[in-house]
Amino acid sequence: MTGRYIALEGVEGAGKSTVAGALRRRLAQRGFDVVAVREPGGTATGERIRSLVLDHGGEVGGWTEALLFAAARAQLAAEVVAPALAAGSWVVGDRSVYSSLAYQGVGRRLGLDGVRTVNELGLSGVWPELVILLRLDPVLGLRREAVRDRIGSEGIALQARVSQAFDTLAAAEPERFVVVDASQRLAAVKAEVCEIVEARWMTSSAT
Repeated sequence: MTGRYIALEGVEGAGKSTVAGALRRRLAQRGFDVVAVREPGGTATGERIRSLVLDHGGEVGGWTEALLFAAARAQLAAEVVAPALAAGSWVVGDRSVYSSLAYQGVGRRLGLDGVRTVNELGLSGVWPELVILLRLDPVLGLRREAVRDRIGSEGIALQARVSQAFDTLAAAEPERFVVVDASQRLAAVKAEVCEIVEARWMTSSAT
């Protein structure tokens, strides 16, 4: 466990990509080497899978979706995340395995245990050590999205289940999750997230 693998999570429109970028820049300013990743994607294989699961134009079954996400994630862990951590870099992820637990496990009603199992098999212990949940009303999140991918286009019922799932996951793993109110001004959200990470790093460095 390095404490250097951080993931941003939340419903559509919560600001994950923007906040992840701000965190990456803050860590870089502090002199750390930072690798930014997104899920699905982050590798040549993962980007091809991303187009399959997120682009409009075809039906994707629930378990097909879950397994494709798990495959992209396994490739990212092996090709990018694990080597970066081994080299002493920080990794900042725009989504992580917890998105699959929330979206496919609960949102698609596939079951948390099954989705967790298929991901654990591919990740070989490469798991985010700090998850920052950007909590936002899913109705507001969808309003923020100017362009929606295939999953975001499915509407509020799915997003409501996903939002509840994230809250449940955060409550079950309080040592891993920190919840941030993403309805604040974006500048305030970015500042709070950076402060959380810096406080965690200073605490771990002192022990």
